[in-house]
Amino acid sequence: MLKPYDRSVGSADDVRSEIGKSPEATVPPPSPATVAKRSKSPSRKRVTKLFVLDTNVLMHDPTSLFRFEEHDIYLPIGTLEELDGHKKGLSDVSRNARQASRFLDEIVSTVTGDISQGIALTAKAGEAPTGRLFLQTEAISHNLPATLPAGKTDNQILSVVRHLQKLSPQRHVTLVSKDINMRIKARALGLAAEDYFNDKALEDSDLLYTGVMKLAPDFWDTHGKDMESWKKDGHTYYRVRGPLVPQMFVNQFVYDESTGERPLYATVTERSGRVAVLETARDFAHPRHSVWGITARNREQNFALNLLMNPAVDFVTLLGQAGTGKTLLALAAGLTQVLDEKRYTEIIVTRVTVPIGEDIGFLPGTEEEKMTPWMGAFEDNLDVLNATDESGGGGEWGRAATRDLVRSRIKIKSLNFMRGRTFINKFLIIDEAQNLTPKQMKTLVTRAGPGTKVVCLGNIAQIDTPYLTEGSSGLTYVVDRFRGWNHSGHVTLARGERSRLADHAAEVL
Repeated sequence: MLKPYDRSVGSADDVRSEIGKSPEATVPPPSPATVAKRSKSPSRKRVTKLFVLDTNVLMHDPTSLFRFEEHDIYLPIGTLEELDGHKKGLSDVSRNARQASRFLDEIVSTVTGDISQGIALTAKAGEAPTGRLFLQTEAISHNLPATLPAGKTDNQILSVVRHLQKLSPQRHVTLVSKDINMRIKARALGLAAEDYFNDKALEDSDLLYTGVMKLAPDFWDTHGKDMESWKKDGHTYYRVRGPLVPQMFVNQFVYDESTGERPLYATVTERSGRVAVLETARDFAHPRHSVWGITARNREQNFALNLLMNPAVDFVTLLGQAGTGKTLLALAAGLTQVLDEKRYTEIIVTRVTVPIGEDIGFLPGTEEEKMTPWMGAFEDNLDVLNATDESGGGGEWGRAATRDLVRSRIKIKSLNFMRGRTFINKFLIIDEAQNLTPKQMKTLVTRAGPGTKVVCLGNIAQIDTPYLTEGSSGLTYVVDRFRGWNHSGHVTLARGERSRLADHAAEVL
């Protein structure tokens, strides 16, 4: 969020003088010695920016107090009042408001001098700011147009920004707010305003890591020199060297379909400098390698099954629009490894309970019964998987016993009771992960104990949680942060396979 700096950091005295002086204050003329000293240093000091924080920034990210590097922060009284009004409750907003208040208490309790001169910010939450925190310590008159009521907190904050702008015209005073209308009003009044971007993993979702790379037609010409090749455990390995290797990540899939009838599908298993080792991927499109009766219908589904069935990969993220097969592939892989290979003891399924329309109210029953209406997607996919498994013998009784066995190995859990748990040898599926915040995602992923595989499914184009965007979603966050780790993998599914109606609707609507 920080742009090129327009003033040097220097002196807290400069900052104090800018915030503390009144518009009527007069500056004494400089002495000749001072003028001489100034002439010797032609480099002009750059002024650090002053950011005025709206309440929703603190309630969105309490650590935002420490994320402005060398720049200064100003908190109006209206921001503190609103923060106090939102501290009660069990929601994430209330928890964040309480945490922000604790941070402020820690900062203010260290002050020994005049608080109006600003408080030096210290390292916290992995950040090392060098700026200062200023609190509103004087009454500021409402100098906005008469059509903006003075009693509204948003307008009081805008009047503070205008006052600071007039007080320090040489400084870049900016309002930081998550409220779009607040930013529009600020710009209409000629005030600088911007969104809080520090929580976003990336600015443009089109730049999100896809987990797949298409090899250029001349790849083998530029990377095939001194290439080594060998076979092991039914896989072919290639050690390649070249300029494209530094752009690769471990567990990324590469493909070359220009080689004729047999295209190359491979995984990057090692990478060091300009040298990488490629391992041919298993062909899950062939019925011989079907997973619980399911075969891959396209290239990306084949890559996804390679990750899901790989015991060395502990964390898998699958992105894709509706109908690309994310849930079906995850369930099929889970059932195969739980019931056939006995690699995991059971499948645990969870998701965020964010309604699309009006909330239907309280639901009766146990935790699992309350979660059942939210798990319709898993029920539909279980029906598909049971249908593919009914070709075996045993008659109707055998099929019913199989369905009961399958359901007995699938546990549905609520996010509300995940704190403090540890899952050992479990296959954990987190559905609709795009609706999770980065903090919630961290809470879930850190539940994994020894032998547990975590699979996150989602579509960042369908976010239902307020204040979350494609750039700040917890799913985007983990895709970006886990990229290149030896025990994680990601694939963005591109083609829908649900039906021609669903594919066309996803494309045109």
